[in-house]
Amino acid sequence: METLYDLIIIGGGAAGLGAAQYGARANLKTLVIEEMAHGGQALLIDRLENYPGLPEPVDGYTWAEVMRAQAEGFGATIVSSSVESVRKEGERFVVETGDGPMHAKAVIAATGAKHRHLEVRGEEEFSGRGVSYCATCDGPFFKGKRMIVVGGGDAACDEAMYLSKLTDTVIMVHRKDRFRAQKAVAARVLANPRIDVRFETVIDEIEGGKAVESVSLKDIKTGSTYEEPASAVFIFVGSIPQAAYLPQDVRKDEAGYIVTDDRMETSIPGLFAAGDVRTTPFRQVITAVSDGAVAAHCAAQYIDEIEGKAYL
Repeated sequence: METLYDLIIIGGGAAGLGAAQYGARANLKTLVIEEMAHGGQALLIDRLENYPGLPEPVDGYTWAEVMRAQAEGFGATIVSSSVESVRKEGERFVVETGDGPMHAKAVIAATGAKHRHLEVRGEEEFSGRGVSYCATCDGPFFKGKRMIVVGGGDAACDEAMYLSKLTDTVIMVHRKDRFRAQKAVAARVLANPRIDVRFETVIDEIEGGKAVESVSLKDIKTGSTYEEPASAVFIFVGSIPQAAYLPQDVRKDEAGYIVTDDRMETSIPGLFAAGDVRTTPFRQVITAVSDGAVAAHCAAQYIDEIEGKAYL
């Protein structure tokens, strides 16, 4: 495998695939490095219904396959490997991967974020045995059984709606007194007769034998706890940005998200960030793709500048 590229994109989710298309179309030698499967968090979407230009909902896998094909069609290379670190040496970046070092003139970090855990008793013990962070992946295993969804954002509401198709009873708990999800999404949940919403409620403990059997819930206002039988707990309480491989001096916010300017450039010239890994007021598939397009476009401009080819 060649090791010198114009642009290396770390992460093959919505932001990474969007960047790959625009990087390759700009005639940059573009490499996408994805540790898992291309598509990222989009693969967990059961019905992508609010993506412009797609009047009929599609599942996340189908959408990701089209994005991959487009990126490769424009000339981008997509490989499977891990990234251990990124450092800048002069005007070049060295990306240390599980398959050896790769070199690039510009880098886009598009590694997204991973699911945050509740850190309650029983969560780790029953992970994979009733505790899950992906309803579309594991929901069908609990068809017809009582399920609990934790969270109040778009992801939690979307997944609760999906699970309500599989069973008559979904209990949704959220620590606040209202959802933080988009109003249209939240309204659908509140109107769904199969979803029992419990505001100002948290999980105190997940219990069971070989698998999840019940959950201890706590009313925040009164402090009282009570038990609800359930076979599965689906947790959607935010994410942790995956940016540990980046240089320590790259600027981040208090939550660890990468800070960029409106060109998606970080505090290190030539290093860009796109999608859920960066500080942004809205995390959706469309905004991630947009971030990737802007990052690739500006990366091309950056490369022209360092090579003395900028249009004046």
